[in-house]
Amino acid sequence: MTTRHTTHPARTLRAAYGTASTVVAALDDEESWLPTGCTGWAVRDLLFHCLQDAQRGLVALHTPARGRADRDAVTYWRDWRPGSAGAANGRRWARVNGSMFLDFGQLRELCLETLAAAVHAAEAADPACRVATQGHVLTAGDLVTTLAVEATVHHLDLTVGLPLAPGPSPEGLAAVRATLDGLLGRPAPPDWSDARYARVGTGRAALTEAERAALGPAADRFPLFG
Repeated sequence: MTTRHTTHPARTLRAAYGTASTVVAALDDEESWLPTGCTGWAVRDLLFHCLQDAQRGLVALHTPARGRADRDAVTYWRDWRPGSAGAANGRRWARVNGSMFLDFGQLRELCLETLAAAVHAAEAADPACRVATQGHVLTAGDLVTTLAVEATVHHLDLTVGLPLAPGPSPEGLAAVRATLDGLLGRPAPPDWSDARYARVGTGRAALTEAERAALGPAADRFPLFG
């Protein structure tokens, strides 16, 4: 499988995690209860999920795999569809486990530390080496791109109730757009902003009638992942 994304995935992850960390570092306990763009999750629930994703990335980057890659930075997302039983169970799991942090500051600092460690591991990894995660084999470069994509989408989710917070990095948004284009099999309408495409492509927002008309039959395939 070939990578269809940036040739510098670790740079993209550093940018995506860097802007996300800026938002996270400024959060206080009161803000941790604000709603997000993820159904049923407050800020602290989403933060726990992001922490877990960065931890998974750390483990994967240190889990060499044999055999050929069976997923790349685009096809990885075909397993992740909104509305499934697995998605619902994941929402409950994050809420229950995230609630165990009675001091929000502990969750915030652990998240920041883990994001920084994941970036360091990504920069030290050979992008071409094969690693294992969630029952699949990817190159390290493709894995790192998926981490940046997830972080960027969740950055948009995180700031729903934080209008003054900085937005996602341009590098992360470009990676999301490339992923969605890959799943769609063609570029989205050029007048769609990166943020709009990210939201409709992942089921955070519904397509308008005009957008459906622009997409034609492909509109029925939305959301592309979630």
